[in-house]
Amino acid sequence: MIDLKLPLVLASGSPRRKELLELMGIQYTVDVSDVDESFAGSPENMVLELSARKAASVAARHPDALVLAADTLVFGDEVLGKPGTPERAREMLRALSGKWHSVYTGLTLMDTQSGREIRRADMTRVHFVELSDAEIERYVAGKEPLDKAGAYGIQGQGGMFIDRIDGSYSNVVGLPMAMLRDMLMEIQA
Repeated sequence: MIDLKLPLVLASGSPRRKELLELMGIQYTVDVSDVDESFAGSPENMVLELSARKAASVAARHPDALVLAADTLVFGDEVLGKPGTPERAREMLRALSGKWHSVYTGLTLMDTQSGREIRRADMTRVHFVELSDAEIERYVAGKEPLDKAGAYGIQGQGGMFIDRIDGSYSNVVGLPMAMLRDMLMEIQA
């Protein structure tokens, strides 16, 4: 457990990020950012820039807090965001089938009292088993992939498609816990 000197505000409505903070024993409140998430660049630069935008938008409303913002994306041959439609989810799952891809999460932690800010990115390599069309159809019919980056959730049914990872599991979920621990300790030092 980490003892925080200021209240923590999570600039995300992600249930998965909330669960991971709770696993870490961290008390927090939620204030969801509403920022333009369009940005082009390398995957690492994208998640760093978008997490910084989210943190800045929420920080203005919390003058004496630690604001935590995160952005996660899946990168195969291209950036794979949330598919939104069953057709796009099928395309993404076929593209991931039998291959390695990377999951990037950028974190921005702001101390709004001192103005100090830390930004970091983590990357995890993930390998999918070969998926049959029937498996893809069943998975997409369950609607889990529609609101997940890359059209899958490692912590849900999509986890059965993953046979290897190289890096942080919690990064793939959306909040690299060890990296966050280090950032919280550093910003309060």
